[in-house]
Amino acid sequence: MSVSYTWVQWNKHKRVYDAVLLLFVVLFIGTYIGVSVLTTPFEQATSPLILLIRATGSCAIVMLHVVLAIGPLARLFPNQFAPLLYNRRHFGVTMFFVGLIHAGLVLLWYGSFGITDPITAMFTMNTRVDSWVGFPFEWFGILALTILFFMAATSHDFWLKNLSPRWWKALHMGVYVAYVSLVLHVALGTIQAERSIVYPLLIGGGAVALIVLHLVAGVRDVKFDRTARAKPASGWVDVASVDEIPVDRAKVVKLKQCERIAVFRHGEQGEKFSAVQSVCAHQGGPLGAGKVVDGCITCPWHGYQYRPEDGQSPPPYTEKIATYAVRIEGQRVMLNPEPNKPGTPVEPAMVGGKDDV
Repeated sequence: MSVSYTWVQWNKHKRVYDAVLLLFVVLFIGTYIGVSVLTTPFEQATSPLILLIRATGSCAIVMLHVVLAIGPLARLFPNQFAPLLYNRRHFGVTMFFVGLIHAGLVLLWYGSFGITDPITAMFTMNTRVDSWVGFPFEWFGILALTILFFMAATSHDFWLKNLSPRWWKALHMGVYVAYVSLVLHVALGTIQAERSIVYPLLIGGGAVALIVLHLVAGVRDVKFDRTARAKPASGWVDVASVDEIPVDRAKVVKLKQCERIAVFRHGEQGEKFSAVQSVCAHQGGPLGAGKVVDGCITCPWHGYQYRPEDGQSPPPYTEKIATYAVRIEGQRVMLNPEPNKPGTPVEPAMVGGKDDV
């Protein structure tokens, strides 16, 4: 988080995540090459290096689709897909290295037969920008790889902290430009040499699936925001009944012209109620979709934690979020929608406690 620079803050979850990820990459490349060899007649056999180029390129594109799908899937189905989201940056960095291997193999193979160095040749050998069929599709691949390089190089929280979450997030939105570039790279390159309709269907289907996923997740969020209530004249908002909020979970409240607020039920018996802003200080993750783990609210995106009583990250970390006053009236949980300064301690409301009126 914000304490000191560590290359990778390893834990058991990250080790398992990365091991499964590397296994997927190896299996994908091995399966691609194996199937290609077994299904291609001997007289039409392709060079092993060409097969490896195609396998790594295909693997990188599949991984990019997964990376872009994790976000909306985690918002739509948090219990099933949140575990993939925790270390999505590991997925993205691995994808970059697979793409880098693909690019390196391409330069090694296609740039080794001329007198011009491979990188210069990549930019100068074909400049037919006026031709759809002969367009230098390699340029789009280089653009995508360049964007993914900057994203991989700045993926550490060190950069997020020093660039600020807002600018860091804006930089990493470049992944969508990289995706479009890769689709054009494939559409203007490999697909034009293929007679089968399978490859265009796979690329087109993948793009449509991603668009639909993002639209569905976005529409759901917009609908939720449109249900926002106006602040009541009394200053207190009726959130829900005590039993409507699961233990160690939250009820998210949206008021007009306000950030989303997460009202958590916590404590050993679920007897405490606390409210914090539902926006994580890390990357704006939805805290209200997370849960209380070991006494701390845990963001479902990357595991950032905050104490529900004061909105502060446990020492030695220093992140803080806004807190809100909560009280119990009978069996109703009531919220004061006016935020306190980030990190302000607020005594939790309790059923049968002094706040119960």
